[in-house]
Amino acid sequence: MEFNFYAVLVAMLVTLVIGFIWYSPKVFGTIWMRESGMTEEKAKQGNMLKIFGLTILYSFMLAFMMSALTVHQMGALGMIGGPDFIATAKPSFSAFMSDYGTAFRTYKHGALHGFMSGVFLALPITAINGLFEHKSWKYMLINAGYWIVCMTIMGAIVCRWV
Repeated sequence: MEFNFYAVLVAMLVTLVIGFIWYSPKVFGTIWMRESGMTEEKAKQGNMLKIFGLTILYSFMLAFMMSALTVHQMGALGMIGGPDFIATAKPSFSAFMSDYGTAFRTYKHGALHGFMSGVFLALPITAINGLFEHKSWKYMLINAGYWIVCMTIMGAIVCRWV
């Protein structure tokens, strides 16, 4: 099973594209700014190179891990120690990959696992942080919703393309 680096790069860009839409004033941007305490002036003071540079780095990390969350065959590959050990793997690995090597490798399946990852990983993390920061549920749900949508789309891309 070949790893598709381009799938990870495309999935990485999802966070930027969805973010520009999600946090625009016509969608959730105005509410998010009010609930987070952000102002136009405060936003303009941020170091955009740092913000977008780190966003790209963290989005890459998330997109890279999305294959482990959405592609079942990665689990089988992990059981033998990774791609370097395919040649020395037991015959059962080859038989499994022959039978199931492309099973569940669809956009729909990846979207399902991406959505579940968003609900069961991003939502709790976002909510816990929001609770300790004394943020409103609107704030938490806007941010968690963003990650659920991003991870759903990222999962679809990575599952189908990797």
